[in-house]
Amino acid sequence: MRGIRATMSTDIRLAFAHPEERAEATAPTDPRDRIALRDYLVDADIGAFQSERGHRQRLLFNVVVEVAPPSAPLDDDVDRILSYDRITEAISDELASERINLLETLAERVAERILAEPRAMRAFIRVEKLDRGPGALGVEIVRSRAAVPSRAGADDDGGQALHPVVAYLDNAAIAAPDLPRQLDDLEARGAPLVLCVGLPETKREADPSQDASPAAVQRRIDLLAIEQNAWRLAGRDRRCLVVASRTEIDWAMRNGQTIVWAPSKLVLDTPDGPLARADDGPALALWLAETLAARVVVVPPGTALSAGSRVPVETFPGAG
Repeated sequence: MRGIRATMSTDIRLAFAHPEERAEATAPTDPRDRIALRDYLVDADIGAFQSERGHRQRLLFNVVVEVAPPSAPLDDDVDRILSYDRITEAISDELASERINLLETLAERVAERILAEPRAMRAFIRVEKLDRGPGALGVEIVRSRAAVPSRAGADDDGGQALHPVVAYLDNAAIAAPDLPRQLDDLEARGAPLVLCVGLPETKREADPSQDASPAAVQRRIDLLAIEQNAWRLAGRDRRCLVVASRTEIDWAMRNGQTIVWAPSKLVLDTPDGPLARADDGPALALWLAETLAARVVVVPPGTALSAGSRVPVETFPGAG
């Protein structure tokens, strides 16, 4: 019994120990180096409860990354190591990409980014909320390279990514008899296809007996109207899959689905997102194309888009 108590005591102590101690206690037989980031504090808008939205709170990160020993002398060259900056960048990039509800989701995404580094073998990620009660509330995960799902298509940093074709369909294109052929032409480009739409032809007239909706409310109404149009498009061609979150988009692209984007979630959850242009379907499509690092955005002729886009713009095949 004494031995059992000692084991339980050790397990409990390790459960609350710094990830560096846990990494050492569970180290594999093959030698690995460790990089540690201790007590890294950031502010973020995060949380699943409505009361948390719009209120930034402190997050405390403790991260340990096990890396394969260098195969050649370092020669004091920073390019031959896994830099601490790549760990902090993984955190900041995930917090900037979209608003996240769960600490578990954030920890998973940070681990995935870190493990895309060539030398990273295993990552311990602990994230704690400091402002939700009298103590720290948090999660800790351990992920290894073998557990990270792969993405299709090589990217410059050694990870893998997909670069889709984003197409904006106006109401005439949605209603056109040759819509299936247009989709065939877009799919023939050989890249994942993401379709975007704008407001429907008729918007509900405002009730003159009611005060005008505040701008923030009207923007959400416009986003929901665009989503209705997205479902209208999906109803015209069964290959179309309506998706809302970045996770759904990534999954659908990896699995060869033709996507119709429902914009509310991503626009509302992304810091500095294009909420002010919620009634501008082409502008939302261009923003999504830039967010997804699309290879091209395809639009009907005469569509007005802002200049200076990082994504090339084309008109539909055969259009003048």
